[in-house]
Amino acid sequence: MSENPYAKKPWLKFYDKDVPSQIDYPEYNIYKFLDDATKDFGRKTAIWFMKRKITYNEFKDIADRLATALVDLGVKKGDIVAIMIPNFPQFLFSFYGIQKAGGIVTACSVLHTEPELAYQLNDSGAEIIIAWDGQLDKINKIRDRTRLRHVIITNAMDYIPNAPRNPPEIAGTIQFVRLINDTKPNLPKFETNAKEDICVLQYTGGTTGLPKGAMLTHYNLVSNCVATNAWMSSEIQRGKDTALTNLPLFHIYGMTVCMNSLIYNASTIALNPDPRDEKSLFEIIRSTKPAMFPGVPTMYMRLLERDDLEDYAKDLKSIRICNTGAAPMPPEVLKEFEERTGGKIIEGYGLTETSPVTHVNPIQGTRKIGSVGLPIPDTEVKIVDVDDYTKIMPIGESGEIMMKGPQIMKGYWNKPEETANQKKGDWLLTGDIGKMDEEGYFYIVDRKKDMIIVSGFKVYPREVEDILFEHEAIANAATIGIPNPDNPGSEKVKAYVVLKDGYKESDELVNEIREFCRQSLSPYKVPKIIQFRKELPETLVGKVLRKDLKDEEAKKRGEDEIY
Repeated sequence: MSENPYAKKPWLKFYDKDVPSQIDYPEYNIYKFLDDATKDFGRKTAIWFMKRKITYNEFKDIADRLATALVDLGVKKGDIVAIMIPNFPQFLFSFYGIQKAGGIVTACSVLHTEPELAYQLNDSGAEIIIAWDGQLDKINKIRDRTRLRHVIITNAMDYIPNAPRNPPEIAGTIQFVRLINDTKPNLPKFETNAKEDICVLQYTGGTTGLPKGAMLTHYNLVSNCVATNAWMSSEIQRGKDTALTNLPLFHIYGMTVCMNSLIYNASTIALNPDPRDEKSLFEIIRSTKPAMFPGVPTMYMRLLERDDLEDYAKDLKSIRICNTGAAPMPPEVLKEFEERTGGKIIEGYGLTETSPVTHVNPIQGTRKIGSVGLPIPDTEVKIVDVDDYTKIMPIGESGEIMMKGPQIMKGYWNKPEETANQKKGDWLLTGDIGKMDEEGYFYIVDRKKDMIIVSGFKVYPREVEDILFEHEAIANAATIGIPNPDNPGSEKVKAYVVLKDGYKESDELVNEIREFCRQSLSPYKVPKIIQFRKELPETLVGKVLRKDLKDEEAKKRGEDEIY
C-alpha cells in the first residue's frame, strides 16, 4: 500500500480548544444513558410532546415496564424487535425498553410500503413490532408473510395531556398503554459485550437495490454519542439544554443526534411528529426555545420558501447550533438561510454504517462553507483511488473516502459478501467521493454510484447541482446520467429542476439555465436536457432519490422501444 499522507491528521490542529483528539469510550449497554440521566436529572423534562412534559423519572419507569413486558412476551437477549413509530414519545420508550430487555432494535420507516416492511421484518427476523396504529392496516396485510407473533400498537394521543388511561383493545394487537399500566418493573439480568453485541440493526436507505441491515454495536453508538457531545461541549451543557427533534427517529441521523446523544447529555427533547410541518416546527421553537436544531438541507430549503420566515426569526435566537447532514448542503441555501435568520449552520457528514457521525465543522473555530468539516475524535480518514482502494490519492485530489474508527459497523446482517466488499480490515469503503484540503477539511464530491461518464470524462452530479442552485429561479435540482444513443457507452447529463414561485416553465428559461451553467462548468458537464418538475422524489430526511429518477428514465426507454 502506498504512503498515507493522511496519517499525519492535519485536521487535529483545527479542533476547538475543548475538543480532545482521543477519548476513552465506556463499554456498556446504551440503556445506561437513560439510567445515568435519570439518576442525575430525574425531575428534569426529558421529552416535550404536544405540550406534555415527561420527566426522566417517568421515561425510565415506562422503559423499565416495557422491558419487563417484552421479556414476559418471550424476548431474550439478542432477539430483534421492530419499531414503526413517528416522532412520538413511544419511539423513545420502545428503543430503551428493548435495550433493557436485552433485545436489538430495528427501526422501520413509517413511509415503508407493504413489500418494504415485509422485507425488513423477514430479513431481520423480528417477531414483535411496536407500531403506530396508523400503520396497522399495512401490518395486517403482510402479517401472515412474516414471523410476527405480537403487534403492540400505540396512538399519537396516548401521551398527550389528559390522555385516556386505557385505550380500547383492537383484535390481534396489544395496546401499548395498557401493557405499560399492567406491568410492574422487574428487569432481566444479562451481560453486555459492548464491542460485539448488536444494539441496532439499522437498514440502509435503499436508494439503490435492496436495503442492507447495518449491525451497529453498543460500542459503535455509545462512542459516537460521546464523541459528538465532546465536539459540541463549548455550546452545550449537560442537563441544561433543549434540542428540537424534527428529524425522524427511525433514521440513523435522528436516532443518534436527536435522541441518544441528547439523552446522554440529559437534554430536553422537543418532539415534532411531522418534519414537513414548518408551522408546527416554528410553534415548538417558540414554546421550548431550543439550543440545538438538527436539520437537513431540504428542511432549510422549505423554510426559505415561507413568506413568514422573518416573522419567526426572533424565535430562532435561542438556537446556538443548527446542524445539517444526511445530504449535501448547497452553499447558496446555507448563505440565504443565515442572511435571513441570523442563524449559523454547522455542516457535517456520516453514514448509516458509521452510526452515523464522522465529520463536523468546528463549532467555535474555522467553518468552511461547502466543507463537511473535520473528522471527529478517533476517526481516521483517507482518500483512495475509486478503482483501487490500495492506492492512496494525494491531498487535494478526489477519490473514495475510506474510514476507520470506533463508530464503524460490525458488518451487514447475514451478508458476508457485501460486508467484505465494504470493510477492508478495520477500514470502511464509504462509496462516497471526496477530497481533503491541506488543513484537513473534507469535501464531499458525490456518491460513487451516481457518477456520470460523458465520453470518458467523469461528471459528479453534485457539482452540477451546486451551480444550478445558484440560479435565481431554481428552488431544487437533481442531476443524473442517461444513455447517449449517439455515443454508445457514453451518457448525457440530465437535470431535473423545481422552480421557485413566480417563475414559469419555458424554452427561454431552459436556454438561460444552460447558458448560466456554461459560465461555471466545462462544456461536457453542462446539462444537455433540462426537465421542469413540481417536486423531486425524496426520502423522509430530504435526500433526493436519484435511483427513482433513473428508474423513470429506464421505464421510459422501455416504453419507447415497445411502441
